[in-house]
Amino acid sequence: MAIKLRFFGAAGGVTGSAYLIETGRARVLVDCGLFQGGNESHELNHLPPELEAARLDAVLLTHAHLDHTGRLPLLAKANYRGPVFCTPASIEITGLILHDSARVQAHDLIRTNRKRERAGEPPLEPLYGTAEVERILAQFQGVPYDAPVEVAPGVRARFVEAGHVLGSASIQLCVANAGRTARVVFSGDLGPKGAPILKDAAGFEAADAVVLESTYGDHDHRPFLDTVAEFEQVVTEAVARKSKILVPAFAVGRTQLLLYLLAQMFRRGVVPKFPVHIDSPMAIEATRIYERHLDLFDEEFQALNHAHPLREDLDTVRASVTVEDSKALNDCPGPCMIIAGAGMANAGRIRHHLRQNLWREGTWVLIVGYQAEGTLGRALVEGAKHVTIFGEKVIVRARVATLGGFSAHAGQTDLLAWLEPMIAGRLRVILTHGESEPRATLAEKIKDRFGVVSELPQLGDSLELADGA
Repeated sequence: MAIKLRFFGAAGGVTGSAYLIETGRARVLVDCGLFQGGNESHELNHLPPELEAARLDAVLLTHAHLDHTGRLPLLAKANYRGPVFCTPASIEITGLILHDSARVQAHDLIRTNRKRERAGEPPLEPLYGTAEVERILAQFQGVPYDAPVEVAPGVRARFVEAGHVLGSASIQLCVANAGRTARVVFSGDLGPKGAPILKDAAGFEAADAVVLESTYGDHDHRPFLDTVAEFEQVVTEAVARKSKILVPAFAVGRTQLLLYLLAQMFRRGVVPKFPVHIDSPMAIEATRIYERHLDLFDEEFQALNHAHPLREDLDTVRASVTVEDSKALNDCPGPCMIIAGAGMANAGRIRHHLRQNLWREGTWVLIVGYQAEGTLGRALVEGAKHVTIFGEKVIVRARVATLGGFSAHAGQTDLLAWLEPMIAGRLRVILTHGESEPRATLAEKIKDRFGVVSELPQLGDSLELADGA
C-alpha cells in the first residue's frame, strides 16, 4: 500500500494537532492535541473511531503544548499501550500540562454540572482524569536531539530543535515502504529566529513531503526589540500610575520570557522593582523545569546568567500557589503585575482577575500570545466593549495592549526561510495549523517564491504519499 497521511486535527484550524502516518507495516501518530476555542471544540475532543488507537505502533510529540498533547490520555482510555516518543524536556512539561488539564476539567465541570442539575439535565464527564494521565505518561520515552531512533517497523525518526518552547522539536520520518524510503517532515510549531532564551529552529536539508505550520503565514511579527520597547513603555506607565497589570500568559514559555524581560528591566533600572505575582501553580513548576534544562538555552541567556544570576533580579516575584493566595490578589494595590493562565483567557485563574478588574479604569491587560477564535482573549484583542465571564456581563474599561512580537511562532519570512533548504525535486508542501487566511496567503507566497503548489487539507482528509512521496 502507499504511505497514507491522515489529518485528525489542526487541518483548517490552529488547534488539535494530530497526524497519522500509515504504511503496510506501521501506524504512527504525530501529536494528539486538544481542540481549543469555539463551541464546537467540545464535540471535536474525542478520538475518531477510524484512528484505531489500540492499533497504533507509536506516538511522536513535537512539543508539550496542550493543542499538541491534550488528547493523549484518551489514547490510554482507548487501550493504546505503545511508546510515546519526545525530547526529555518535553516529557517533564507534558506531564505538568496534562495534570493541569485534568484538574481544570474537573474544576470547571463542578460549575457546569450545577447549572445542568438545576436545568434537569444529566451531568457531563471530563474527557479524562489523573489516572489516564498517569497511564499515558508511563509510556513516554525520551529521545535526544539529532539522534535517529527506530520508532516503528520501517519508520525512523530524527528530532531537531524547533525553537518554539523548551524541548520543542521538528521531526523527520524516514518511512520505508515497498522498497522505497520517503522522508516526511513535520515542522511542529516553529519559533521565530532570534527570539531570546531558546536556540533557533534547526530544520532539515532534504524532504519528500513537509507538513508545515502556518499560524502566522500571512504576516511577519513586529520586530522583537520594538515589542520589548512597547512592553517596557506600558510597564513604566502602569507603574507610574500605580496600576494593576493583568497578563494572560501561557504557563510554559511565555511566562518565562516575561520574567526574563522584567529581570533585565530591573537590572537596568528602567523601573523600580515592583510586586510581580505568578498566579499559576503550573507556571511556577514550569519555571523550575526550565531551570533544570539550562543547556538548551541560547548563548545570550547563558552569558547574562553567568554575569549575574537572573533570579537575583527577580526578588519581588511571588508565587500564588493556593486558591486563597489567588483570591488575596483582589486586594493587592498597584503597581503590581499578575501573570496567570490560561494564555487565551479561556480557562484558569486569569478569568477571575479579569472579572474583578476589566471594569476598572486604570487597569492594563497585556495580550502577549496568540488568541484563537472564540476565546475571551480574542474578544479583548478585537476590542469588545463587553464580555461574559462565568455567565456575568462585564464592561471593558481596562486598556488592552496586544504585543504580537512576543509570539513563540515564526512569522511568514521565518517560515519560508525554514522551508527553503528542502525545496527541490518533487517536494510536497502540506500546510496545516493555520486559520484560512494565513494558510492561503502562505500557500501563495510558496507558489510565487518556489513554484510549489501547497496542499491545504481539512479535518478528516487523507493524502497518499506514494513513490517516495
